[in-house]
Amino acid sequence: MAVLPIKLFDEGIEQPCYAYPDDAGLDLRSTVDATLQPGQRMVVPTGIAIALPEGHAGLIVPRSGLAAKHGISVVNGPGLIDTGYRGEIKVVLINLDPEKPFSIARGDRIAQLVVIPFVHADISIVQNLDETDRGQGGFGSSGRA
Repeated sequence: MAVLPIKLFDEGIEQPCYAYPDDAGLDLRSTVDATLQPGQRMVVPTGIAIALPEGHAGLIVPRSGLAAKHGISVVNGPGLIDTGYRGEIKVVLINLDPEKPFSIARGDRIAQLVVIPFVHADISIVQNLDETDRGQGGFGSSGRA
């Protein structure tokens, strides 16, 4: 298990935590009250900074309940936090509902943080790539929905 040092900028906001013991994502909370109009995006502060362990990255992902019930998502989802970043984590939310505004209250859970290991690749420029069954088949190439 990796240790994740967290700096709290706002002691009045509940610290990130896993809702259930087997959850992959830590809940992140808003430090502000705000309303997202239909189609509007907003950078929402969480009041925390983290020190990711070497070889790890943080992914900011949408909360499924907000997406399903209200059309709220993360614009650059997943958002990427690099190992060396030490600034406040902010989440770029968007209201995809075409009609209803969405209100965020201070302390609301707005997104999740997933900490993952990563591997740096050694880049090798080649003239040709190896052949595969899929080849250059892209979007929808499997014929499955």
